Amino acid sequence: MNIMIKDEQLNGTITHQFEINVESEFITAKELIEKRVTFEVEQYNTKFPEYYQGLIEPTESEKTLNGYKLKKRQFIDPEKQVYIALDAFQKNGYFILVDDKQVDELSETISLKQDSIISFVKLTPLIGG
Repeated sequence: MNIMIKDEQLNGTITHQFEINVESEFITAKELIEKRVTFEVEQYNTKFPEYYQGLIEPTESEKTLNGYKLKKRQFIDPEKQVYIALDAFQKNGYFILVDDKQVDELSETISLKQDSIISFVKLTPLIGG
């Protein structure tokens, strides 16, 4: 099933949104973060677009209105990005809302529906690899 992922600011402004496919209606927060970050990195590494749209800002990049612009287009390590994203979640760098209910723990199992909306709300800039 496809689910909607949104990046939001604290005031509710949506800065980025896309759909990802999940195989099951039950997923842990950790699995969701891994799936989301891996998807974003794979999208970038496949096409090397001018801007990277993702949860974690790659190192040697600058934030722009269109996403993160890397100083030179280069391969981004998905494993490193996932590690930084999981660490940031545990340190309250961002929180996750699933159908307007906050997810508190990486081990928490999330029940998804076909129309579920998942929001990632950043509290601090997340810079990675």
